[in-house]
Amino acid sequence: MKLIYDINDKPELKQNLVFAFQQMIAIMAATLLVPILMSSYTFSDGVTTLTFDPAAALFGAGIGSIVYIFFSKRKSPVFLGSSFTFLGAYAAIIGMNYGYWGVILGILFAGLVYVVIAMIIRAVGSAWVNKMMPAVIIGPIVTLIGLSLSGTATGWMSGNGGGGYSLLTILIGFITFLAIVYASVHGSRRVKLIPFIVGVGIGYIIALILTLIGRATGSEALQLMDFTPFANAFVPFGLTSIVSVPKFTFIQALTQHPEGLLAIDGAALGNIAMTFVPIAVVELAQHIADHKNLGAIINRDLITDPGLDNTLLGDGIGSIVGGFFGGAANTTYGESIGCVAITGNASVSTILTAGVGCMLLSFFTPFVVIINSIPKCVMGGACVALYGFIAVSGLQMLKRVDLGNNKNLFVVSAILVTGIGGLTLNFGSNPVTGSALLTMTSLATALVAGILTNLVVNRGTMGTGEDDYQDGVSESVDKLGDVEFDDINRDPEKEKEDDFQDGVSEMVERLGDVNFEDSNKKD
Repeated sequence: MKLIYDINDKPELKQNLVFAFQQMIAIMAATLLVPILMSSYTFSDGVTTLTFDPAAALFGAGIGSIVYIFFSKRKSPVFLGSSFTFLGAYAAIIGMNYGYWGVILGILFAGLVYVVIAMIIRAVGSAWVNKMMPAVIIGPIVTLIGLSLSGTATGWMSGNGGGGYSLLTILIGFITFLAIVYASVHGSRRVKLIPFIVGVGIGYIIALILTLIGRATGSEALQLMDFTPFANAFVPFGLTSIVSVPKFTFIQALTQHPEGLLAIDGAALGNIAMTFVPIAVVELAQHIADHKNLGAIINRDLITDPGLDNTLLGDGIGSIVGGFFGGAANTTYGESIGCVAITGNASVSTILTAGVGCMLLSFFTPFVVIINSIPKCVMGGACVALYGFIAVSGLQMLKRVDLGNNKNLFVVSAILVTGIGGLTLNFGSNPVTGSALLTMTSLATALVAGILTNLVVNRGTMGTGEDDYQDGVSESVDKLGDVEFDDINRDPEKEKEDDFQDGVSEMVERLGDVNFEDSNKKD
């Protein structure tokens, strides 16, 4: 796609601060939600809980993103945020009474998986990635990532993050979405770079007005915002109402020892590793898909440069560092990639500024409070655009694939149906947690299904889908009959280059629906 700012471009300071703020808004709702969910998990007594501070998670996401940017050689503009994938692992470890150290060690094991895989790739190379994941596979996988997140967006819109249903919250979500659309399509050049600030701002103001009316009239249906975060921060008012140090997880681990905490011995390490490592292994598929998608958006092959080994190192070590401070493993965020796609701003400088901003603003109480107060229906509307762009970018990868060919059609079908249907594969049984020893997520299962189908329809080789497209073009040319390439090329001295171009142009006009420039681009 056409970028307004490429990865090495540096917008002016004022502009960059605004662009960075937009990135922060895009990733914050989900990043802050993970520690809130983690704080609800109990020990085996069903009562004791741990406290995971959203501000600390925000700091962790910021520093983790900075680590990632430098390991990826400042060539991959994506933000890391709190991963939802490990929520089940957190619940299991807390339920086994391992406390804060159990969570920190689990994140460490997960990050080390990426580090080990990165070292292996550095030794053997990453050429296999492009062979195993051609357009016919990676396209629907990226589409699947966007579609699999769509339930979160619609759920936030329809129930404002709760379990209910409200046409009013759906309306607010759509107003937010349409405001983003209008700003992105019809706004000025500057407005087109900040559509999420515009959309979320409009949605927030409308929700605030309705909430104030609802509180004045006693109508609960209109009260879309929760003012509890404001009350907790500003009543009573003090220094901490302005500036406060986040409750970093490593400090909690050093100072807090809830009753029932088990010693971290060899058996405990084994249990923690068996809980986190399998999840990290299957998440490799999403890491590759995210970087394939981002690479397509910014017109670069990130698997080759800076290299899959470097992006994995950045993701793994960034997650370890972020988890040490914030208590949640980090991962590349689709919201961030969607933001890059919609705004056309791929500046790494913006991502670095957003990382520093998250670290600084995690100490600024009013900012954290305002972000926590954004209604989920507003963020749901914003996510319709973010997740939708992820899905569409996957479809764009399929534009060179001939879906009229059954070989390609079966591959794409296998991926979409198993992925959207939520098919998972469970292996073995963990004697400690009682759950499966290894669970392959629906995304990983869909990837395996796509690869196996591709091998079957191509008799043991990995078809790209693009070769089939090329064959289809050639077949169409043969059927024209009145255009003979052999005659055109038979006598180079007689048939000049201009005549050859005229012949090709005439042929293209007769074909109508075949773009020869695209079909020959592979050569």
